Amino acid sequence: MKQAKKPTRQQKIFISGFRLVPANWLVVSDSKESMTIIHKHTDTVKTLKKL
Repeated sequence: MKQAKKPTRQQKIFISGFRLVPANWLVVSDSKESMTIIHKHTDTVKTLKKL
């Protein structure tokens, strides 16, 4: 898995749309179809689909 990075402003807005707190998540990958994020403390991985 790639190194996770802090989300940019646009990514934070997108993550907030899923009722998640952007400060608790790191972005692993971001493509046109989806964004994969990982929780900082619990290491939970989520894939958020883009429309």
